[in-house]
This record gives sequence, C-alpha cells and structure tokens, in this order.
Amino acid sequence: MTISFSVLASGSTGNAFYIASEREKILVDAGLSGKEMERLLAEVNIDPNEITRLLVTHEHSDHIKGLGIMARRYNLPIFANEKTWKAMEGSIGKISLDQKFLFNMEETKSFGDIDVESFGVSHDAAEPMFYTFHHNKKKVALVTDLGYVSERIKKTVENADAYIFESNHDVSMLRMGRYPWNVKRRILGDSGHVSNEDCALALSDIIGNETKRIYLAHLSKDNNMKELARMSVENYLNDNGFTIGDKISLHDTDPKMPTPLYEVV
Repeated sequence: MTISFSVLASGSTGNAFYIASEREKILVDAGLSGKEMERLLAEVNIDPNEITRLLVTHEHSDHIKGLGIMARRYNLPIFANEKTWKAMEGSIGKISLDQKFLFNMEETKSFGDIDVESFGVSHDAAEPMFYTFHHNKKKVALVTDLGYVSERIKKTVENADAYIFESNHDVSMLRMGRYPWNVKRRILGDSGHVSNEDCALALSDIIGNETKRIYLAHLSKDNNMKELARMSVENYLNDNGFTIGDKISLHDTDPKMPTPLYEVV
C-alpha cells in the first residue's frame, strides 16, 4: 500500500500535480491546455480515464487553463472552495452541476484511501489553498504560490515524506530584471511568491526524520534558474545541518516536462 506522485508541470506558465494510491488517482490543478495535459500524463504512463477527481488550488490561469476541458472530457468531479468557484466560473466554461463540489479551506476530506488536508496560503487570489496528502502513514505536501510561509503552514506541513515547495525567484535577479516595479513589488510582497532564500529558510524549519525528497517548484522563467535555486537551497540546508544527497534528495521541476512517477516508501 503505497502512494506515488508526479509534478506534471510547474512554473509561471502552467502547473499540474498528480498523486495516486491503489484506489485514488487525483489531479491537482490543470494549468495547461487539454492537449498538453494529456501529453504530460502520457509521459508518465497515466491514463486520464482513470483519474478519479480534480482538486483546485486557486483561479489563476496557470492553474486552471485546462480545467474545464479535462473535467468535461473525462467527466471528472471538481473540488474547490466557494470563493475559488466564483472567481473561476467565467474561465472554465460550462461545468455540469453534478461535477461541482465544495472543498473548504482548513478542511480534511477522505477520498478513498487518501486523506487530503487543505490549508490557506497568502497569495493574491480569491481564497487560495494548497494540500497535504496522507496515506498509510505517509505524507506529501504541496506548497506553492504564497508570499510567505506562516507558522501555521509550517505546523501543517512539517515532517512530510516529500515536499513540492515553491522556490520562485532569486531576489537579486528579480530586483535587477526587466519587470516593472509594481510587478516586482507584487512578487516580493506578502501575497506574492516565495524566493529561493525563503524556501530554504522554511524547509530548514519543517524537514523532519521522515523527509526524503524535496522538489523545488514554480520557478520563474525570468527571475530564476534551476541551478541557482538548487544551489541556494542546498547550500543553506547543508550549512544548517541537513545533508542533501545523503538522506534527503533535492529535485528540479519543469514547466513542460513531468517528474518521473515517484513511489513514497
């Protein structure tokens, strides 16, 4: 009885995450076109007809672009909180009433043999929330799209077996980059995105004895690089007593290529 997952796509151009047990096959967000979503799933040998449900984190287009298409094509039930439903209604096309379900913030729902816990994040969306997945004493935490990592969030996600954690930008690259100041201010603010440095700082507080894998997620294509994010996080964690590469491994994610399906054991 194991749980497995793939970060199908992660970045400012589109996000999708897949997690499965023997009984449940859950898609979180569908931020790419229907065609691209199908390609990503095929890359890791997942049949979209077997997906049991679709969870939504928030209404930004890089998380819901293919949501309506996938839901209609594969008759998937969609779970989101009330404010997110209202905010995304005009962007996902017609969804039949029997496919619409509420998943409130700070709630835990049991889907088959997976317990899914939702938690609120600070981001400039209607009511953004992310998830931890629990199965057979294993825990996977999905934490992106947030301006800062609160103590409440740290408590919720601490000591997970695996993290998919935001490492959006390098602060110096962002400050010196081509974005207008109002965009820079949004990204750097409390409802923007987590930097490489803040990612490393948060991880050092939440990594536990069970932690085996960390995936650096939602990297900005203009204000970060995979090598830079990995180096920043790895150096900080190594300096603070976490030996990366020994018990804990650090992994990249990509906006167009899924990570190999990983089985949490």
